[in-house]
Amino acid sequence: MRPKFASFVTPEGASFGLVRDDGVVDIGRRDQRYASLKTVVEAGALSSLATQYADMPVDHALDAITYSIPLADPEKIICVGVNFPDRNEEYKDGQDSKPNPSLFIRFPRSFTGHGQPLIRPPESVQLDYEGEIAIVIGKAGRRIAEADAYDHIAALTLCNEGTLRDWVRHAKFNVTQGKNFDNSGAIGPWLVPFENADQLADVRLTTKVNGELRQEDRTSRMIFTFRKIIAYISTFTTLVPGDIIVCGTPTGAGARFDPPTWLKPGDIIEVEAEGIGLLRNTVADEVFP
Repeated sequence: MRPKFASFVTPEGASFGLVRDDGVVDIGRRDQRYASLKTVVEAGALSSLATQYADMPVDHALDAITYSIPLADPEKIICVGVNFPDRNEEYKDGQDSKPNPSLFIRFPRSFTGHGQPLIRPPESVQLDYEGEIAIVIGKAGRRIAEADAYDHIAALTLCNEGTLRDWVRHAKFNVTQGKNFDNSGAIGPWLVPFENADQLADVRLTTKVNGELRQEDRTSRMIFTFRKIIAYISTFTTLVPGDIIVCGTPTGAGARFDPPTWLKPGDIIEVEAEGIGLLRNTVADEVFP
């Protein structure tokens, strides 16, 4: 079983550590070298810490922590749109598929942690789900060759790239508004260190809503591979440790039902991928002070 690193909050404050079946080892409290999980990624220390703390006694029960997004302050969160064949079919417009991925940016504030509710804002009821695999950059690079791309990955995690569908259509050329409402999506529960290509080669990715399977596909069917995504993005911007790339969702989002099926308070959404874990969130309406 691969190690799992999470950021979390306890009554003593924010920290990070190693999640095991019997509880959580609080590395943030035990090891003053690292201020956060991001500083661990920047130091390339995930593997060494996994070994160092593998047999340490746990500091917290699993139900005593509140999960945060694994990396609270990445320099960049870049998302890939329309990256599975059946999803691409939803956007047929008489044109051939483009040779490069569609990209957009999300802010860290638009995400919440595992076990927390996605927040439906009063401006829209059209909150939708998108289950995705996300990669975390561990080694900086610009114009990275596809052959070298995996050398720049530190870890893997999951994302529910929650979207306000009507707000992504407020303007002609962008989706930024509908992708960035506070706490409308989730990342987590943890980071799984990336060790070899098999972890991404043919991974089953699913999304369930209230136990019903809504999305299912495999990474081997992605239009743009993880290598291509890293190479393409690094052409125009330097990727740095802690950057998160969210790599695309399968078909089956609520917007494609007839009539559309939007998320509502009380719903439970579960995004799961083999070898990474399960990201579970509920839904709640935004509450004003």
